[in-house]
Amino acid sequence: MTPHGLSWIVLSTCWIAWAYPFAFRAPHVQKRASITVTGPTRVGLLLEAGAVFLAFFRTGPTRSNPAVLAAALIFGITGAVLAWAAVTHLGKQFRVHAGLYADHELVRTGPYAIVRHPIYASVLALLLTTVVLRTTWPRAVICLAVFVVGTEIRVRSEDTLLASRFGEEFAKYKKSVPAYIPFVR
Repeated sequence: MTPHGLSWIVLSTCWIAWAYPFAFRAPHVQKRASITVTGPTRVGLLLEAGAVFLAFFRTGPTRSNPAVLAAALIFGITGAVLAWAAVTHLGKQFRVHAGLYADHELVRTGPYAIVRHPIYASVLALLLTTVVLRTTWPRAVICLAVFVVGTEIRVRSEDTLLASRFGEEFAKYKKSVPAYIPFVR
């Protein structure tokens, strides 16, 4: 197998492992009363997807030396594990658009004890996997900046909703747990 082929196998395997819980384990149709904020969520999601698209498609030579592959695997496995754990702990609270169900609960277990938005952290980890393997460094900076803007839009929308429902409980949680990058406030 060529080093180029190995890079593509690592990249595609990490993305598939990351996507699996969203496609097959997360609840997709829920018949519960809810409020939803679609506008900012869609803008943020579009920017995040744009960042991944920029990183993925014909941006530079595919890197395949052992150190790069090891870094990519660390990011990719971390992202996949975060995605699986987040979907599991979120359970029936899972949604694509920012919103709250009438019976919404504030989840603070598993990866939610480390970051408030582990799904966004998982996407960032997969973006870093892609950047490390496929993207030139100037373009990587652009990809990361676009991703952060999109994610900040989504985080602020979700945090506003959670604060409106859970008040002081969410304020304490927000103060003690970073948004989506561990140890970064």
